[in-house]
Amino acid sequence: MRGDRAVYPVRMTTPVVHLARPHRPVLVAGTLSELAGPVHGPVELPLRLWWNPNRVFDLDQHDSLLWMYENVLREAVHADELRRYLHGPTLVRVWPELNLPRGVRNAWEARHRALRTAPHSTAPHSTAPLGMAPLGTAPLGKARLRTSPPA
Repeated sequence: MRGDRAVYPVRMTTPVVHLARPHRPVLVAGTLSELAGPVHGPVELPLRLWWNPNRVFDLDQHDSLLWMYENVLREAVHADELRRYLHGPTLVRVWPELNLPRGVRNAWEARHRALRTAPHSTAPHSTAPLGMAPLGTAPLGKARLRTSPPA
């Protein structure tokens, strides 16, 4: 009590902001159905999303598809980028295999129940830092830095 008034702690609810990386909030699509990107063939990401001379990803190659999705989810700052390059059903299918920063994964799973309940893959997940991704030839428990999209 303070004087003749009771003082109660104030509960303030503030929205949780998930970060893709320091100072970069995660952009999450409102619905998975609005993600109408391609599902097959080559896709060239703009320089803003992938700053590498070779920006073409072959979605018919599983590793290339995963890598493109990881980059778009991590780097997108406009909803149109998500809609243009991601496909909702494909995202749900590959979600457990994606190597994403914790903030990106948490933000998307908080918004989309289908991602939280996606069956977990039996493939090992990398604990490598951002920018590292598992390659089939890397020793168990290690990952090699990718400098260009998988061939």
